[in-house]
Amino acid sequence: MRDMIRYLNQPLRASALCTGALLCLALGAPPPAQANQGQLDGVKQEISRQQSQVSANKKKVDSLQQALRKQETSIAKTAKAIHDAENQHAKLSSSIKTLEQQQRQLEQQQLGQQELLKELLNAQYKQGKNSQLALLLGNSDHHKLDRYTVYAEHLSQARIKALDELAATTTEIQLKQHQLESQRQQQTTLLAKLTKEKTQLEAEQRQRQKTVRSLTGQIRSDSQYLAELKDNEKRLVKEIARAKAAAAEAARRAPMNGLSKHKGKLAWPVKGPVIHSYNSQQQGELRWKGMVIGQQTGNPVKAVYSGKVVFADWLRGYGLMVVVDHGKGDMSFYGYNQTLLKKVGDTVQANESIALVGDSGGQDRSALYFEIRRKGTPTNPTSWLTR
Repeated sequence: MRDMIRYLNQPLRASALCTGALLCLALGAPPPAQANQGQLDGVKQEISRQQSQVSANKKKVDSLQQALRKQETSIAKTAKAIHDAENQHAKLSSSIKTLEQQQRQLEQQQLGQQELLKELLNAQYKQGKNSQLALLLGNSDHHKLDRYTVYAEHLSQARIKALDELAATTTEIQLKQHQLESQRQQQTTLLAKLTKEKTQLEAEQRQRQKTVRSLTGQIRSDSQYLAELKDNEKRLVKEIARAKAAAAEAARRAPMNGLSKHKGKLAWPVKGPVIHSYNSQQQGELRWKGMVIGQQTGNPVKAVYSGKVVFADWLRGYGLMVVVDHGKGDMSFYGYNQTLLKKVGDTVQANESIALVGDSGGQDRSALYFEIRRKGTPTNPTSWLTR
């Protein structure tokens, strides 16, 4: 069928091509007398059937892409919850460790205060044997009596202070114990939540894999795949236009200096093997506008330079993508992510985590799609990164 259509599109004269009913009909020339009307009708029906099939396939692909978007967005939400919970768990663990250390120090302090109180009580007891009454009865001199009185007052004040400090330490130990118990309970609850969310994530990923397999099976031919890639690129260009408008508005409020002074100095967004390099063949005449860097799912994706997030959403063909505007028309793109850690309007710093590596967009392996554009034109990202 494709060969026939190509043949029909050749710029030859109608009279030279009228060797069959379909060809003559398509070129506007009268069919030969011997042409069979039944054959013409059959070819027309075949053309109609092929067109209907193409239309049905496109609808099926669109439907599967919508399902993929829904699944990958759900996975992103679950993965983000897991990421946040793991961070919270790490903070709790650190806090618990600090509390335990403080508790041990307080217990040591309590032991010291108890020993001091024992000494004070013993000294006060011994001093009591030489009470003022005994001294008076013994005709002791008044200077010595004054000294004993002052000493007794100091002992009493020291004992009261030691008791107060011991009580305060005991109360603080009880407070630390309560905090420890509360945080350990939070940790237990958090671990149960993490286990549940990870189970949910695994189920969502299995469902996604089914959709990806169906999608791959639906886009069978090279021409269908090429058409899908071209459409994806058009979608990206459309979003770039929107992002540029947002960036222009942001620059008006807070100008940024762009990337021009940092060529060859930017840190890599992730470390890993380059699976597809810039300008290498992607499919047919299409070439990669960025690069694809292999890395395990869940590893952090870092912003290569400071800027403002102007796009953070799922984009067909690129999955969950973050676009950072660096000013002066310079933007960096990070696609295929498992989840996004930033939203539109967020300010980010160089080397700050903005996403987690994934395989969204229907990719068959975990990696990061990375691209740099200057005034909307792709440029080789490798030349901007440190060697």
